[in-house]
Amino acid sequence: MTRPTRQRDHDRQRVRDEDAEGSKTDEVDVEEVDPDELDPDDLDPAELTRTADGELIHEETGLIVEEEQIDPGPEWRAFNHSERQSKSRVGAPTTKTMHDKGLTTTIDWKDKDAYGRSISSKKRSQMHRLRKWQERIRTKDAGERNLQFALSEIDRMASALGVPRSVREVASVIYRRALSEDLIRGRSIEGVSTAALYAACRKEGIPRSLEEISDVSRVDRKEIGRTYRYISQELGLEMRPVDPQKYVPRFSSELGLSEEVQSKANEIIETTAEQGLLSGKSPTGYAAAAIYAASLLCNEKKTQREVADVAQVTEVTIRNRYQEQIEAMGIHA
Repeated sequence: MTRPTRQRDHDRQRVRDEDAEGSKTDEVDVEEVDPDELDPDDLDPAELTRTADGELIHEETGLIVEEEQIDPGPEWRAFNHSERQSKSRVGAPTTKTMHDKGLTTTIDWKDKDAYGRSISSKKRSQMHRLRKWQERIRTKDAGERNLQFALSEIDRMASALGVPRSVREVASVIYRRALSEDLIRGRSIEGVSTAALYAACRKEGIPRSLEEISDVSRVDRKEIGRTYRYISQELGLEMRPVDPQKYVPRFSSELGLSEEVQSKANEIIETTAEQGLLSGKSPTGYAAAAIYAASLLCNEKKTQREVADVAQVTEVTIRNRYQEQIEAMGIHA
């Protein structure tokens, strides 16, 4: 026999009242905290959450620690892959490799309108004047002109060396730091820009020797080395010694040697370096000698002259390092 409807409603209401009283009791036990009285430095980092809007929020109190973050994402929305591929940003990203960081306008060199039709001669002369003045006003003073020249030099040398764009960005940042610290005074723009590129190659793990850098620069090797040491010390650039193994793939590729020779050369470098032979030695000469020794051991012989030309060291350097390495390896030539 079922209960009357009125009795069931009464029982449900009683249960709801008990739940409400229990929740009130729980609320009384919770200690309320005023977010305004909290010090963000005293908060536990494990309790902080980053939202999709870029805000940093304390989970327990709801305190917003950081806000107004810049959204680096696109300004458009896409709902599928094809729509995302068809859209693009309204302009190129900012870059340190340009004196104005890429925030500039350009006037197309084509004398055509938006529909691809040729413009009149009157319009062409007007566009020519606009281009000329636009180039003039891009640099407002001598400082910007010098920065533009230095960054163009870095770009030119980086292209000649065949290094990736990340190295150019790092070199541009180093040069800008040197400029802000007033380290350019009394030194040539070419010398500082070349030293910045050399430092960037080392920081990015794509080392180039001073000889290679000086070949594409307009200053000599001594000035590059002197300027590099100065800006490295003044800017506090932490530079580790160059690992000779980083030169092995490039030198071996230019010599047309196999993977077996590269592996053997790396083995020679590792074994002899553990014995302390690398201390005080040029990494390029050390790598060149290891490649020469490995080529003999793997029956892919290359002459000392060929290896020296690729590594840009002397044959005497290769002979000296070679003798030290084979003695350390216990190999009888």
